[in-house]
Amino acid sequence: MTAPDDDVRRDLAAALAVLGSATLGETGGRPMAPRLRPVWRGATVAAPACPVRCTTGDNLAIHVAVATAAPGHALVVDVGPERDYGYWGEVLTTGAQARGLAGLVIDGGVRDSAALEAHRFAVFSTTVALRGAAKVAPGSVGAPVTVGGVEVCAGDWVVGDADGVTVVAAAAVEDVLAAGRARAEKEEGLFRALAEGHTTMELLGLDPSPVEIV
Repeated sequence: MTAPDDDVRRDLAAALAVLGSATLGETGGRPMAPRLRPVWRGATVAAPACPVRCTTGDNLAIHVAVATAAPGHALVVDVGPERDYGYWGEVLTTGAQARGLAGLVIDGGVRDSAALEAHRFAVFSTTVALRGAAKVAPGSVGAPVTVGGVEVCAGDWVVGDADGVTVVAAAAVEDVLAAGRARAEKEEGLFRALAEGHTTMELLGLDPSPVEIV
């Protein structure tokens, strides 16, 4: 039987995924830098974060995180200034899936991109890189990290999709979710009005006077 905490996590993940990174980023979430992109088309993730910090050029901490992170969590990884390494690939993906991890957000490179898509494992990265990383240097698992310009603590939520990645603080998730739902409902009204022939100028109360029309 699924534990109650797991039920809550799954419900939150589904609700956040429906709203998506763009809406959440406008309603209290913190958008990561646009360099964080899905490795394969259609990749999505909505999960609590397991933060990981690597020594640049080394991925030992990622291996430790895959072995110790709780199922249903996504690894959120800071690799330091050298992003052009393949810090993650098919081997780590296979291990992560076997342990029930939800995905990866890494401010650095990954490789085996076709295999990641074949596994349907959600990965968001800054680049695809062939050069392999070492596996000997210090790092951390669970301590706060800064990824994509956003501080991420253990248990914060990461929501990634085609638009990018947004972080929702654990303490604010219910408020952000409520604000996101209100925004989505308001936008549905705008879509209906636009389909009926109204303009965004009218609906948003915009002042056209600064714009020259010739």
